[in-house]
Amino acid sequence: MKNFLLKSEPDKDGCIDLKGDDYHYLVRVRRLAVGEFFSALLPGGESAVMRVISIKEGILTCKIENQKSESGDSHQRVILFQALPKADKMDLIVRQAAESGIAEIVPFVSEFSVAKTSAAGQKFSRWEHLIKEARQQSGSLTATALHEPLSMNGLFSYWQGIKKGTDAVGLMFHHEKGLEQKSLHGYLDRSPKAVVLAVGPEGGFSDKEAALFIENGFKPFTIGENILRTETAALYCAAAVRIILLERDTWELNKQS
Repeated sequence: MKNFLLKSEPDKDGCIDLKGDDYHYLVRVRRLAVGEFFSALLPGGESAVMRVISIKEGILTCKIENQKSESGDSHQRVILFQALPKADKMDLIVRQAAESGIAEIVPFVSEFSVAKTSAAGQKFSRWEHLIKEARQQSGSLTATALHEPLSMNGLFSYWQGIKKGTDAVGLMFHHEKGLEQKSLHGYLDRSPKAVVLAVGPEGGFSDKEAALFIENGFKPFTIGENILRTETAALYCAAAVRIILLERDTWELNKQS
């Protein structure tokens, strides 16, 4: 179900005024009229049904009709460590990650990254907008967080913080013969609370970077023999992990029978 994301909490009477891009989306794109309803997610994560009570002078006023708490569709967080790709490929990666229910997107600069961070501010603002659009379109209950691009050192520091705070497994998508690999089911068998996926840019990770990931506790994995583009790899890997986590009850029962 599509959900509109409210940027601020309604007032004590459950009402809120929407203008600018929000007004344009609801009135011009969704073509909502007075008396109609739409689903929304409040800043605190609660789901609400909103009723349009007035539309005038570029302001849509709506009111909460009913509200309930939401907690997402999986207890495990999936986090994407994505090396910055060239051109606008990151736009597609961000959009697809948000649609897929990825909890965090952490861009970073790797050895083969063509894109650097000179225009990070402008790009970051666009990526935030894409996340909002993707969540509204897909109805994702996961509040996808976006981080400023990190250096490789900053990335591993952040990874160590994740490991300290929760039970986490790090997976590095890397085609390299000779690295011992398990299946995804094997890596996820112990039901970690967080799964971190590291995906390289065009050209993948260098041998030095792959060694650093492994030294920091990441496990190498591939899905088949095909060499995927970075924007394809991010979605492909995230989807595979999400499906395994969402269907855990089913495959755990099959394993026991």
